[in-house]
Amino acid sequence: MKAFVFPGQGAQFVGMGKDLYDNNEVAREMFEKANEILGFRITDLMFAGTDEDLRQTKVTQPAIFLHSVILAKTLEQEMTPDMVAGHSLGEFSALVAAGALSFEDGLKLVSARAMAMQKACEVNPSTMAAVLALPDEKVEEICAGIDGVVVCANYNCPGQLVISGENDAIDKACEQLLAAGAKRALKLKVGGGFHSPCMEPARAELAAAIEATNFSKPICPVYQNVDALPHTDPAEIKANLVAQLTAPVRWTQTIKNMIADGATEFVEIGPGKVLQGLIAKIDREAATSGRQ
Repeated sequence: MKAFVFPGQGAQFVGMGKDLYDNNEVAREMFEKANEILGFRITDLMFAGTDEDLRQTKVTQPAIFLHSVILAKTLEQEMTPDMVAGHSLGEFSALVAAGALSFEDGLKLVSARAMAMQKACEVNPSTMAAVLALPDEKVEEICAGIDGVVVCANYNCPGQLVISGENDAIDKACEQLLAAGAKRALKLKVGGGFHSPCMEPARAELAAAIEATNFSKPICPVYQNVDALPHTDPAEIKANLVAQLTAPVRWTQTIKNMIADGATEFVEIGPGKVLQGLIAKIDREAATSGRQ
């Protein structure tokens, strides 16, 4: 069984999507439609902007979504998924690829999510840090003992976890994690503390946008970040998307569940190869490939 997986924030690079735009008429039309919906030429920033341009949350999220979704559209004649999943933002790409959301509605939601998250970051300065080579339980225990907001945000693969929270709390946690034997506890260059209570200010805004959007039953199960389980019911999918904002991304468990449910090949669709690397660490036997 073929599983499509879609990357999240951090996979962006200057020039992403340009080949698609130049060589595929359907892709070009979709990119131009996106420029129209967003009210600015995001293609200019994607194809020829700077790293700094692409790092702004309000640009990063739609850019990665567009690259992934438009690429998936161009592959429709060649292959279709039996199941899909996306890492954080990538969940929206997965939902469009599975037919649960239209391209236009998906883009509008991603843009609304990015704006709400950016505002939340401004209200409550926060950040994230990658932690390597400590058991998940040890990281959870240390975070729980810190004064201030700091939680496990991304369970990426065994021995690689991302924590998220208030700046001071992250600094304290990193010190204690290194003292406990972590190979690395390194702050990331991100706009804020995603997948943590720091995103609570964005929740009501995103919930209203999701509630007002029409979701259909997907063509295949969508494994969602909050519980790592397959979903096809539109009401459940909506509720999980809202919860995802402040809850951890359970990627390790998601991939394990997809394999248990029959996934034999994972195809990463979108910029970069991050997910292929994580999947190989979760299950060395898993077959992975990528399209970008």
